[in-house]
Amino acid sequence: MTLPSRRLADLGLSLPTTPAPLAAYVPAVRFEDLVYTAGQLPLVNGTLRDVGKVGAEVPVEDAAECARIAALNGLAAVADLTGDLDVIRRIVKVVVYVASAPGFTDQPLVANGASGLLQEILGEAGRHARSTVGVAALPLDAPVEVELMVAVGSTPMIVPL
Repeated sequence: MTLPSRRLADLGLSLPTTPAPLAAYVPAVRFEDLVYTAGQLPLVNGTLRDVGKVGAEVPVEDAAECARIAALNGLAAVADLTGDLDVIRRIVKVVVYVASAPGFTDQPLVANGASGLLQEILGEAGRHARSTVGVAALPLDAPVEVELMVAVGSTPMIVPL
């Protein structure tokens, strides 16, 4: 059993700086015990890891890594808003948008990058409902965008792994 922040470190990961919004919105909003993130792109130090359509310019494996990065950015937005990653009680829902080439139908394989990361960090509390949506285009020509809905508390949670 371990804190999510410790599990993150054990995985060799750290929360990035929350990317600045690209328009008129905030990275995350809290309503009671739920935090909703804005769509997070696979930005690493302000630069997209990949650009283009999945199934054309971006292979599925790379897109899954993009989903993983975007989910990590989402966790950073939650931690920035709440002040602590360890107050996460459960990932309730994840929505993954995949910029898809015509005929591409493996969006769930891409979304598994985000889902896998959340489960690695939070164990059973990282299991969630999920929607995966193929779209024609995403901001900045990103291949993936991820939204999180997260249940939070006021005290740190120990994650049984």
